Amino acid sequence: MSEEVSNAFDTEETRELVKSFQAANTNIREQIANTIIGQYDIVDSLLITLYVGGHCLITGMPGTAKTLLVHTLASSLGLTFKRIQFTPDLMPTDITGTDMVEENQSTGKREWRFVEGPVFTNVLLADEINRTPPKTQAALLEAMQEKTVTVRGQLHELDKPFLVLATQNPIELEGTYPLPEAQLDRFLFNVILDYLSPEEEVAVIERFTKRVGMPEVKACTSNEEIIKFQWLVRQVPIAESVTRYAVDVVRATRPTDPLATDMIKKYINFGSSIRASMNLVLSAKARALMEGRYHVTPEDIKALALPILRHRVLPNYYAESDGVTVDDILNSMLDDLATPAVAA
Repeated sequence: MSEEVSNAFDTEETRELVKSFQAANTNIREQIANTIIGQYDIVDSLLITLYVGGHCLITGMPGTAKTLLVHTLASSLGLTFKRIQFTPDLMPTDITGTDMVEENQSTGKREWRFVEGPVFTNVLLADEINRTPPKTQAALLEAMQEKTVTVRGQLHELDKPFLVLATQNPIELEGTYPLPEAQLDRFLFNVILDYLSPEEEVAVIERFTKRVGMPEVKACTSNEEIIKFQWLVRQVPIAESVTRYAVDVVRATRPTDPLATDMIKKYINFGSSIRASMNLVLSAKARALMEGRYHVTPEDIKALALPILRHRVLPNYYAESDGVTVDDILNSMLDDLATPAVAA
């Protein structure tokens, strides 16, 4: 272990926190696995989202257990949980809450009282977020970035930790609205929930057609512990060369940057901002700690690049006409970009 790593983890308190982190992470995975079969990469992405303090967008077809996955995760965390079913008639105040006029029984005067909306929770499930118009989607912008809600000029703090786990169906389906770029950029990850393998589908049928009700999910952690885990993740050292690699990966998505490949220049209109670079480094730190390492490797960066970047680049008409997906473009870019050699 390098001197820098040793200095970051040389206190007894930190070593105990690392043990608690590893134990909680294992227990949460086990609790989720009791209900959710397969989807291990998606589960890890949700856990990284938690440890970084970000938000995650889960994209998948109906019936792929998106809602069940989020509900199971929230139950395993021991946090307060609320769900919003996004519909076309949902209003912004249905999310944030609103001020109401009530009569004060002691004085007889009418006073304003703020009634909290469902956003005042630790884990918010924004179910089918793209089934509501952008005006209502935008009600989450301040909450996701500043962890506050402003109503009638009054600032209201949200509880910590706070994370939004949103689900959406592919935007080609009827009755959906594409998320605005500003909304998409607030999400740490955009993960794709794909179909299970044949063996996993058989296991799902075996598990859920032989009993009534869902398996019990036990809480494995608490608010205070998760906040400590979020602090711990930020202490994981990262070599300058790996940080530079993360920056290069993001810069290579910009068509006007010297690092941009021919495919990026041909198919991408706009690349990712510095927010993607920060998210990439933070997520890589969480991934390293989850795998029992105390340093970040280029493989951590490369493994997380797609879910962090796929919703932050804007392909052009040529990509659509040639049938080239964002993932195709990003994978080609990652293959072409030089990977630094870092000593373990």
